[in-house]
Amino acid sequence: MSSHESNLDILLVGAGTMGLAIANALAVEGQHRIGVLDRCAPPHREGAHHGHTRLIRVAYGEGDQYVRLARRAHTLWQTLDQHVDGGVFHRVGVANIGDPEQPFLREVANSARLHDLPLTCLSADEAMHRFPGWRLDTSQRAYFEPDAGVLLTEPIINAWRRSLETSRNVAWHDDADIVRLERNGEGFTAIARDGRHWSAERLILSAGRAVTGLGAQLGLHLPLQRVRKVFAWFDADSRYTPLCFPGFSFTGSIGDYYGFPDLDDQGFKVGRHDGGQPVDADEPLAEFGAYPEDLNDLLALTSRHLPGIGALREGAVCEYIRTPDEGFLIDEAMPGLFVACGFSGHGFKFAPAIGEALGHWLTTGERPEELAPFTLERFR
Repeated sequence: MSSHESNLDILLVGAGTMGLAIANALAVEGQHRIGVLDRCAPPHREGAHHGHTRLIRVAYGEGDQYVRLARRAHTLWQTLDQHVDGGVFHRVGVANIGDPEQPFLREVANSARLHDLPLTCLSADEAMHRFPGWRLDTSQRAYFEPDAGVLLTEPIINAWRRSLETSRNVAWHDDADIVRLERNGEGFTAIARDGRHWSAERLILSAGRAVTGLGAQLGLHLPLQRVRKVFAWFDADSRYTPLCFPGFSFTGSIGDYYGFPDLDDQGFKVGRHDGGQPVDADEPLAEFGAYPEDLNDLLALTSRHLPGIGALREGAVCEYIRTPDEGFLIDEAMPGLFVACGFSGHGFKFAPAIGEALGHWLTTGERPEELAPFTLERFR
């Protein structure tokens, strides 16, 4: 089978979380004919949306450069929540827990102060009284953000996909396994394994772990590392329902963790944000339990600080595509070629704001200020 579509303005390779968000923003702009290519039909278990839930918080411990994007994303999530049956956002709050002298917690408090964000600092005793599921050390604090909460990934992906499938200016292909990118006189061509190819003046590369290999075909060498990560769901008692337990991030001597209340009796979900195993781009991810630390790392948190968490229900693996500084990589890497990658396990919450900002850049030719910290140049 061979076909060639060339009446496109923008070609988007990779229709996962960021690809869908960018394509939807461009479709709303309505000025471009857009080709959206992916080898899978989202939602699926291969992308960054895998695992059902993500946290959305605005008082951000990873750095002040994220707060403006987080605020805009929070607004856009609430708008989407009103238009999707069953909603996409649970406003359960997020507690950022740890020693207040740790850089992450200091940055959470600092971002709330600088941007006038609602944030309550609780002592260990106050936090355990308010959230009985926690057992904290006396030195620890909880910075609670009441307007934060939990995003439901699959309803989001489905909503974005339905929107694209009904858009007049979007050509959608979820069976396009792109194996080669080439430059041509008019821009770029993406070639699928089955011989089909698509061309456009501009190309957006947001294909997760495939970004490194595809970019290299155009002479683009990106500082990205793929890391195997794990998370799991556990049995939990009534202290861990959304009525009395928030989403959380935890930073301490045993590691950095994130977690979710037991939503709809799916189980208590927890993962470790640091650690993991570096893997090659094409290497299969070993199943949960292949390493002793897969479960042991999670039990280190639950056994010490979460007394009502019970037996393991299900473990899962995922991947981070990480830059050296764990910041995002969103840039025009060469004329006409834009990359959106390196989201390092904390990008999902920003997706609609990044899509909107990158759509604005492609439409106006002006880089939005909120994307300025994420250039490729910082690694050169």
